[in-house]
Formats: sequence, structure tokens, C-alpha cells
Amino acid sequence: MTKTIERRVVVHFPGFEPMTASAHHGRFKRSAQFSSKVWDYSAIVSPLADEDVGPNFTVSSDVAGWNTSTTVHLCDHNGLLEKLTEKQILHRIVAGFFSAAQVVYYGAAAGYFRHAWRFGLFFVFPYLLMSLVLGACLFVAATPFWLDLRPWHYIWSVPLAWFGFQYVLFPLTERFLTLHLFADWQLAVSAARLDDPNLIKWLEQCAARLAKALDEPADEYVISSHSMGSTLAAHVLGMVLENNPAALVGKKVVFLTLGGAILQCALLRPAAKLRDRVGAIARVPEVSFVEVHCLTDVIHFYKCPVVSLCGHPDAPQAEQMYIRVKKLLEPERYKRIKRDFLRVHRQYVLHGDKRGTFDFSLLTVSPFPAHRTDDVSKRDFKALDEG
Repeated sequence: MTKTIERRVVVHFPGFEPMTASAHHGRFKRSAQFSSKVWDYSAIVSPLADEDVGPNFTVSSDVAGWNTSTTVHLCDHNGLLEKLTEKQILHRIVAGFFSAAQVVYYGAAAGYFRHAWRFGLFFVFPYLLMSLVLGACLFVAATPFWLDLRPWHYIWSVPLAWFGFQYVLFPLTERFLTLHLFADWQLAVSAARLDDPNLIKWLEQCAARLAKALDEPADEYVISSHSMGSTLAAHVLGMVLENNPAALVGKKVVFLTLGGAILQCALLRPAAKLRDRVGAIARVPEVSFVEVHCLTDVIHFYKCPVVSLCGHPDAPQAEQMYIRVKKLLEPERYKRIKRDFLRVHRQYVLHGDKRGTFDFSLLTVSPFPAHRTDDVSKRDFKALDEG
């Protein structure tokens, strides 16, 4: 028999997406509604509240005679993203390439290819694409030089190159969200170096919110994160432990990463503080460190032992749960998204079409404990016990 969870607190750190807390609430609500139909339970999601502890909402779920009340606190970093993307295009391009140079200089790029070569290709892709675009534009602008024409021909070649970039090639790069990925790497470097005042302020605010959330009475506390949000969640939980080493004593805490990219930042040499915090989290006996991995998701470190690679091979290692997106979706839906690596990467926090090995909503709002890594499709609600 499995002890039921009647009261849960979730603190969620979304991935690097241009979405407000309201948008994340809407996504969570839609996913819970679809999940409840697939798994035959009821889920009522409250409106988003923005109280002194920040954006939050509650979910009341009923199944097989059990009721679970979950409070979800959202720690979205859309404000940080907006600061990175509000600059002019030229500034964003230069800043993006500078971030790439730092990733290479600090040894992370080599680490990507050593531990997860597909993530290494993901790192290279936007910079390679933008380099080809800029090279093509430079070639057009320098046409008078290649053809040994008089200098006055630059009057038409330079505007032609600019026109081609502005209206043809740059829109092509944006189809692959190139500048958005540039901003992602800027934040990754900042999260490693901890030298951005805006990021530091945001982390401190989230640490205060997490500390308050941990004071709420609950059977289980879930600190969930997706993609880049996993690095930020590790920083925040680590800060809470630094401020109050006894913050988790007597609590049941699950540190859950979905397609986590902690190593995106942790492999940079300046990320010593992040690596220390990952080790501190792994060593807390009250914490169940669980990572959800997917073979067809290239934007994470599949099967990589994150705690060990952060320099703590002697610490308890994170448990890993493996899923297949193809097994969660109807064939037509999977066919539409399977070549969109960013869309596949988002599936962790979206609803499935059928019962499978994983369901984020079921993991966070059902009576089952979130630390379990077994196949959720084999769980039996009738096997729950008051314990």
C-alpha cells in the first residue's frame, strides 16, 4: 500500500520561455484538465492569485475516494528574459556571440560534447546558423571587391546586403528562435558567474518565496523545474539551505527536474557556487532528487549523473526516470512535433494524449508521492493507503 498525499505544496520554476505567470497558470490548467480525462480523475484549478508570496493557485483533485489539495507557486523568470530581449538586434547578436565565446573559454562546450554530444550540437546550431547568415550578407556587401568594381558600387551592394538580412535571412533565423537561444546562453553564463544584479535580485526574491512556501503545512513539498529553470531552482534551494540549514528538517521534499539543464551552466568553470549548491541539495536526507529524462529530447543531458559531474561523486546521486514522448502522444500529434526539438523539449510540462510512463499533472496533483520513479501507467489508485 502507498501512503496518500492529501496536502502538497509545489514551487515550480518554468523553462526559458517568453511566458508570464498568467500564461504558465493557463498551461497548467489545460494540462490538468486533459490529464484528468486521460487518467479518470477530477481536477479543479483555481484562478491565479498574486499575493505577498507571489503568483500561486490551488488544485483540488479527487480520485477513488481520495482528495488532494495542491498549492502551486510559480517562480517564472519572464522579467529576466524580457531584459535580455528588449535590446536592438545588433546588440543581441553581439551579446549572443560573446556568451558563446565565454562558454567555449570556460570549458563548457567541450564538456557538452564529452557528456551529451547532442546538447553540444544544440549549443552550436544557432551560432552556426547566424554565422552563415552574416557571412552571406557580408559576401553580398563585398560584391564590388570580389568583382573588382569601382568603389561607388558599394552604394547598391551594402543596401542590398542589409535588405537581404532584414527581410529574408533574419526572418529565416527567427523561425528557429535563434536570438531567443542567444538570450538563453546569456542567462546561462550569468547563472554560472552570478554577476548580473537583476538575476541576483530575482534569486533572492525566489529564495524568500520558497522559504515561505516551505512554512506551509503539507505532506509533501515538490520543487519542480523545467529546462533552464532547473539551474535557477538549484540556486534558490541552495540559497534557502545556506540561509537556514534546518529549513527542510522533518519535511518530505522532492527536487524534481524535467529535461533539466543544470549542467548547461554547471560545466562552466566559474559556476563553483552552483556546483556546491547541487552537492548540498543531494546531501540533504529529506530531499528526494529526481530527474526526468527523455531519449528524443536533445536539450538536456540524457542519463548524465548531474550530482557526480558537479564534483560530488560521493554524494547520493539523483534518481533518473526515463520517458518516451512518442508513447505519450497520439501518432498524428507526435508526427507534427517530432522534428521540432524545442516543442519536444516542452512536452514534459504539457499533457499527454494517453496513459503512459509519465504525466506531469498526475505527478504534481495526484495522491501519489512525487518522488516515485516507477511507471505511472502501472499505478493503482485503489492501492493508496492512509498510512
